[in-house]
Amino acid sequence: MTDRSNNDPLVIFMPSGRRGRVPEGTLVLDAARQLGVEIESICGGRLTCNKCRIRVEEGQFAKHGITSANNHLSPPSDEETRLLEKLDSLDCRLSCNAQIVDDALIFVPEESRAHKQIVRKAATERVIDLFPAIRQVYVEVDQAELGEHRGDWGRLQDALAKKWDLHNLTIDLPILRELQANLRKGKWAVTVTLWQEKEVIDVQPGYNEGVYGLAVDIGSTTIAGFLCDLRTGEILATESMMNPQVTFGEDLMSRVSFAMMHNDGLDKMQSAIIDALNRLAASTAREAGIRQRQIQEAVFVGNTTMTHILLGINPIELGGAPFALANRDSMDLKARELGLRLHRSANVHVLPAEAGHVGADNVAALIAEVPYTLDEITLLVDVGTNAEIVLGNKEWMFSASSPTGPAFEGAQIRFGMRAAPGAIERVRIDPITLAARFRVIGEESWSDEWQIGPQFPAESQPKHLAVGICGSGIIEVVAEMFLTGILLPDGRFNPDLIHDRIQWDERRGEYILATAEQSTTGSPILVTQDDVRNIQLAKAALYAGAKLLMNQAKLNRVDRIVLAGAFGSYIDPRYAMILGLIPDCDLTKVTAVGNAAGDGARIALLNRHKRGEAQRIAEWVTYVETAVHPDFQQEFVGAIHLPHATDPFPHLAGLLPEVKLQTELNGNGRPERRRRRNTRKQGTSE
Repeated sequence: MTDRSNNDPLVIFMPSGRRGRVPEGTLVLDAARQLGVEIESICGGRLTCNKCRIRVEEGQFAKHGITSANNHLSPPSDEETRLLEKLDSLDCRLSCNAQIVDDALIFVPEESRAHKQIVRKAATERVIDLFPAIRQVYVEVDQAELGEHRGDWGRLQDALAKKWDLHNLTIDLPILRELQANLRKGKWAVTVTLWQEKEVIDVQPGYNEGVYGLAVDIGSTTIAGFLCDLRTGEILATESMMNPQVTFGEDLMSRVSFAMMHNDGLDKMQSAIIDALNRLAASTAREAGIRQRQIQEAVFVGNTTMTHILLGINPIELGGAPFALANRDSMDLKARELGLRLHRSANVHVLPAEAGHVGADNVAALIAEVPYTLDEITLLVDVGTNAEIVLGNKEWMFSASSPTGPAFEGAQIRFGMRAAPGAIERVRIDPITLAARFRVIGEESWSDEWQIGPQFPAESQPKHLAVGICGSGIIEVVAEMFLTGILLPDGRFNPDLIHDRIQWDERRGEYILATAEQSTTGSPILVTQDDVRNIQLAKAALYAGAKLLMNQAKLNRVDRIVLAGAFGSYIDPRYAMILGLIPDCDLTKVTAVGNAAGDGARIALLNRHKRGEAQRIAEWVTYVETAVHPDFQQEFVGAIHLPHATDPFPHLAGLLPEVKLQTELNGNGRPERRRRRNTRKQGTSE
């Protein structure tokens, strides 16, 4: 890649998070390719395909340390302006025609990405008792007659009471406005849609069937939605997408800061999530063969910052102690009040939160996994940008949150990226040669499993070209570097290890994970000392949160560990423990359960009684505030080592490398550390 000075413009591409400095005057499309961000460009920069649209985000972005503005790109040419006018996209630029002249934060829309990102938030199969909040009934109504003054709404109320034993109903105003026309169109026979058997939210002429609901997990990084048939419980369609708010900050505190520092910050972030939810609803409706306006109920879960922004509540109070919530309890409101294009009378239910930084997504995971009904002591960890942790059983439960940051999502890693085709997701390092085998998303085989022979011509060989490293890949490569002795237990590169795969930038080591020939950019993909440190900080924050809960419960071990969330579900439990991401536990008792928060949202959508259970559990769990806990810093420092500086990991016996830091007492009774390194035959790099 081009040698860049520190005076060159810094360009950051979102939502991939890839960043780098490029010479002033570099085309955005060329900068993207240099940094491994693949933007669709069929015409090769001839201004004909219009596929390479990007958007410059304007404002000061403290998290990224830059100020970005439209004029930080070269002005559009007349031809580009005409094309964008035709596309009704004057807020965008064509990356093949825009040159970078100053620092820029550039958002690449989904439709412009050559490789769509993989968002692993699928629903799992669960047995759910159906008792939805939405119900349809067919009823015949007395006709209006001269001298009879009940009114058509009164006549419908009487018919519902007589036929279905439904009393004290209300009716939503938009439905009342059309009631008379629908009664007469149906010849006084109508299908009535009820919410919670309290409110009439639709009246259709004649007999009709079909009630639909949408369950959505609004994560800091990803959004997952499940469109369900409320009569059968069947999932009709699923859709996942990146949360567009990552443009304003990759972690929660960055978004709180954005709302604090920009007068229109909250409005921008709320508009972004509402637009995303409308697109998600439209996409799932199309897949299911229904109209978006037929979705009559929605359940949303997310962390407290996400739900505040969704509701248009400034999250500023969540940015510092005492981390006060605007509202902890569950909420019901009309979708139209948020600007959601669902049924005109659709209800939105938001599950309750537990405390300042343990939100509705954690409560949803609890009602999905129900650890509060078990004898076993369970540690439930939702691994993400903000890790949420619950420990307990049917007798007691503690919860906490831990700010792990975006490193697990590939951010803050030099060659990090989110999960997309070309991202390295699995890694194995040979303990003798130190050569890496890896598997990239989009390839089923590993990088060294090439078939040889005349019947397999070179052009048919899998190239395994890598774009970067996603979260699961960075976890595995750091763990493998520790297992093979490249890293010492304190996370430093082993200075006594001389090998072609290890290069040094002064005193800072770098490991060549993929060679230049294995990379799409033609440059090696490295794992740097800073990358290792960022992973250590993230895993230490998560582990320290878990240890605080264990200390609170006076426990040295747990019976089982449940890893939840899109990222948590893709971590190999063995590597999670080798890294020290989770406490010691029998590996057979460590399970990944998929998107538990999304499943919990779906359960609440299909069974209204679970909403009451969620409220009770949210109030019952005891929250431990990690941010101000006096023991957090001590646990955090201990957890920075691999897997940990002081805690034993008996279930890793035989798995850890011979490279150790032995602790003995010197004559003064103080710890004295000596290194004992294994001897390795030196191999050659691939």
